[in-house]
Amino acid sequence: MAVSEAHPQKIALHLKSRELELVYPDGSYRLGAELLRVLSPSAEVRGHGVGNGVLQTGKRHVGLVAVEPSGRYALKLTFDDGHDSGLYNWHYLRDLCLNRERYWQDYLARLEAAGASRDPDGAGAD
Repeated sequence: MAVSEAHPQKIALHLKSRELELVYPDGSYRLGAELLRVLSPSAEVRGHGVGNGVLQTGKRHVGLVAVEPSGRYALKLTFDDGHDSGLYNWHYLRDLCLNRERYWQDYLARLEAAGASRDPDGAGAD
């Protein structure tokens, strides 16, 4: 996929619904702040090597507060929990759009396996 195919035609931050909207020729996609936060491409989340990722917990209510371009290849997202170190390149964002349900289900399964929760206090139904 060429960069131009992965680059969205329009980007909109929806603060109230806590979603990032990306519009491509084949349609509009909305990615929730929680999904974007727990799948951040940052070293803090992915780790510094294979298998060193850190499962993100307690992010159910996280929101996006800013979206900035990073050169011509990525977006820098700032979350209301202070996280702002991941650069979401066009290919990664497009992949999240096309595979969000699979990634979300995988995340929920990893949470369950770890006995962890999406809730900040660690309690409540997921």
